[in-house]
Amino acid sequence: MDARGIRIDGEPRVLLCASLFYFRLPTEQWRERLEQVRRSGYTCVDVYLPWNFHELSPGRWSFEGRRDVAAFLDLAFEVGLHVIARPGPYICSEWDGGALPAWLGLDPALRVRQNEPRFLAQVTDWFDQVLPILAARQYGVGGAVVMVQLENELDFFDCEDRPGYLTALRNQAIAHNLDVPLVACSGQGDVFGATGDVEGVVPACNFYPDDDSPFIEEEVRRYARLLADRGLPLLITETNRRHRTLRRLLASGASLIAPYLQSSGWNFGYTPSSGNWGRPGNFMSHGYDFGGYVSSTGAERPEFAQAQALAWVLEALGPRLASATLGEPITVTTDFPTSSSHSVLDLEGGGRLVAVPNLGAEDGQAIVEGVPVAVAADSCPLMLLDLPLGDTTLRLASADLMDTKQGLLFCSSVPVTVAIGNTTEEVPVGSSRIVEGVVVTVEPPPEVDAPEVGDAAQGTIRRRTSAAPSTPAGTHELPPTLESLGVYRGRGTYTTTTDLTGELLLVGAADIVDLSIGGRVHTLAGFGATERIDVRGLTGQIQATVEIWGHANFDDTRLPSLRLGALRGLGSLWNVVEAQDISALWTVDGHWAGDPAPLRSLTGWSSTRVGTPITYTRHLDTETPTALHLEGVREPVAVTVDDGQPRTVHSEDPWVILPAGTKQISVTVPHNPSGGGLRAELLVLDPIRDWTCAVQDDELLTAFALRRESGPGIELPLTLAPGEEAWLDVELPTLENGLLVRPEGTQIRITGWAAGECLGRVWLGDRPAFSGGDPDVLWIPPGWSGLTLLVRGVDGPARPELRTVRIEST
Repeated sequence: MDARGIRIDGEPRVLLCASLFYFRLPTEQWRERLEQVRRSGYTCVDVYLPWNFHELSPGRWSFEGRRDVAAFLDLAFEVGLHVIARPGPYICSEWDGGALPAWLGLDPALRVRQNEPRFLAQVTDWFDQVLPILAARQYGVGGAVVMVQLENELDFFDCEDRPGYLTALRNQAIAHNLDVPLVACSGQGDVFGATGDVEGVVPACNFYPDDDSPFIEEEVRRYARLLADRGLPLLITETNRRHRTLRRLLASGASLIAPYLQSSGWNFGYTPSSGNWGRPGNFMSHGYDFGGYVSSTGAERPEFAQAQALAWVLEALGPRLASATLGEPITVTTDFPTSSSHSVLDLEGGGRLVAVPNLGAEDGQAIVEGVPVAVAADSCPLMLLDLPLGDTTLRLASADLMDTKQGLLFCSSVPVTVAIGNTTEEVPVGSSRIVEGVVVTVEPPPEVDAPEVGDAAQGTIRRRTSAAPSTPAGTHELPPTLESLGVYRGRGTYTTTTDLTGELLLVGAADIVDLSIGGRVHTLAGFGATERIDVRGLTGQIQATVEIWGHANFDDTRLPSLRLGALRGLGSLWNVVEAQDISALWTVDGHWAGDPAPLRSLTGWSSTRVGTPITYTRHLDTETPTALHLEGVREPVAVTVDDGQPRTVHSEDPWVILPAGTKQISVTVPHNPSGGGLRAELLVLDPIRDWTCAVQDDELLTAFALRRESGPGIELPLTLAPGEEAWLDVELPTLENGLLVRPEGTQIRITGWAAGECLGRVWLGDRPAFSGGDPDVLWIPPGWSGLTLLVRGVDGPARPELRTVRIEST
C-alpha cells in the first residue's frame, strides 16, 4: 500500500469487499454464498472471527463444524476471493458481547479493551488459537487473507492508553508471523482514537453517511488527503450498501470499499446482542439483514445488479483507475439535487473520471465541461473526460464504461452523450453508433429476477409431556449473576419466600425477567433499569426466570446492562420499607451563592447564568441502604455520594442506590431559569435474601430439544398463562429449499431448534424494540430436519396465545 492505492503482486487494485460471516450461515451454504459474492463482481470478503463463538467456556475451544473458520477461508481462496480477516478481540457486529466472552466480567480487576495485563492475557489465549490459522492462509503462502484488522472502531470506546493497547495487539500479530498489512478502523473519523498512531497499523475509515447528503465527497476527500500525506491509501472498511453512494466514495479516492452488510445472514441460537442504536436498549433479531444485495435467505436484490455494473467499470478501466489520484473538483451544473462538490480522479496515463450523482427521484440534465448530458434518477454515472484512445481522445462520456475490447460499451438507462475527437453524439439506450471511427454501444443496466414466494404450509404439532431439566445451582444470600453460575448463554431461575411490604424495587435485572410474585407474573426487559413494582395484597413465593438475550455489543452508560462487559441475572430485589420526599432543604453551591449557603428546593435557585452547572447538596443520616429517585430528569445530571466520584444519572434510569451510612448527596445540574422540575424521593430498602437457583444453559436446552417424544397431537390456537411453557414438536413439510417458520400469536416468546442447533428466538406481541432483520421469523436451512419450539407465555396486554405456525419455502 501507498498513497496511490493497493497493489497485489505488483498490480494496482481497487477492492470491492462484501461482508460475509461464516458464523451466520450453515456450512452447507458457505461455498454457494462465496461464489455468489464473486459473481456480483466483488473480489474480496471481510469476515469477523468472534472470540466467544470459538471459546465456549474458559479454555474450551471449538473450531469444528460451523466453527471451522479454516475451512471457510480455504473455500474463499478456492473461489478466487481475497479476505480481510477481523479477529478482534472486540468485533461489535451486533454479536453477543461484541465477541468478548461473558466470563471476562466476573473479574472486577479485568478491564476490557484496555492496555491492562489481565485482559491482554485473555486476548493472548485467543490470538494463540486464531492467528496461526490466519498466518497459514495469508496471501503469498497459498491463502486468501490480504489484510488483518486489529480491534474494531476503538474510537467509540474510552480506551485510556490507545498506543499501548494497539502496540500490544500489533506485537502479537507480528509474533504469529502475520506479514500482510495490519489495519484498524475508525468508526467516527478519529484516526488516532482507532490506531493510537502505532507504527505498522494502517488507519482505515468507516463511513455511514446519509445517502442523500450532498456533502459526502467533501468529507471523504478530506480523509483521502490526510492519509495520502502519510503515504497511505484510503481504506473504507465499512460503509452504506447503496451503490450510488459507493460510486461517490470511489471517485473521492477510496482504494478499498467494503459496504456493511452486503451478504446477509442469521443470528443462530443465543448469539444476538442487546445493544444501542441511537436510543438505549433493543434486541437484535434472529435475522441479520440491513438490506444488502443478498438477503438472509440468499435471494439477490436489485443492488446485486448495481454491484455487477460497478465491477465492470473497475475491470474496464483497470490499473488506470486503481492508480488514480485525487484531482481538483470541477463545476457541474444540474437541474436535480446533487453533490455540493463533485469529486474527480486523475487517471493513470491520462484522462479524468468524475462522479455526477442524481440525488433526486426524476431523470435530469447536467452540464459537464460545457456539454449537456442526461442523468437518470437515483444514479451516479462515472463520467470520463479527456481519456486517450490511441490516435484520438474520448473528450466526454456521460455513462459507465463497461468494456473497451470492441469499441466502447456503455451502460445506462438514459441516452449517453459521447464526445470523441471533434464529434459529439447522443447514443440511445439499446443502440450502437460509429463516432469518429469508434463503435459506441449503449446497453441498459442489468437486472435481478424477483425471487419466487414459496407456498405456505403447516405440519402436525405435538406437545411434549415433559419439560427440560434444570441444573441445581445452590442457595445464595443474594441473587448471583448467571455468569457466576456458569451460564454464559441461556437462562436461570431464582426462588425465595419472604414477607412483602407492599412495594418492591428491582435493580439491575437483565435481559428478560419473568418475575412471579404470589402467582402474578411481571415480564420485564428494561436493560437493567430500576423497576418499582406494586405488590400490595400479594404474599408467598417469589420466582424469577431470567433469560439472556445477549450481552451488550456497544458501550452505553445510560442503562446498566448496556455497558460492555456487564453481567446478566436478576440483579437485586428489595422490599421498600419507607418512601420520603426530600425535594426540599438543599443547600446551593455555585454561581454567586455565598456562605452560609442558601437553602432552596432541588433546582429552585434563580440565576441569570443559563446552562452553567450548579450543585445542590443535602445531608442524610441513613442506617440502611436507600435508593435516591430523581423524578423529572431530562438532561444528564451528576450525583455525588459523600466524597466519592460523581456518577451521571440519565432519564432512562434516574436512580442511585445509596449504601447504609450515607451522610450526604450532591446533585449538579445545568441551570434552568424556569426551574429544573426535579423532585427527589428517598426509598428505605431491605434486601430480599436466601435465594435458591437453578440454571439451563444453551447446551442443556439444545440437548433436550433434540430428544424425540411422541406426545399428543394438538390443534392451534394454544393458550398459555404468563410464565407457562410448552414444548412443541412440529412436523415439517417436504420442501427442497430452506424453510421460513412464521409463528403468529400474541404475548409469547418462542425458541426454535432444528438439526442439532438452536435456530433463534421470536417475541410476538407487546415487546421491546428489535433491530436487524425480520424479527418475526425463524429460518431452517436446506436439509436441516426436525423442528422443536419452546413457547413461553409473556405478561402483557393480551392473553398469551400461539395461533398458527406458518411454514414457507425460500
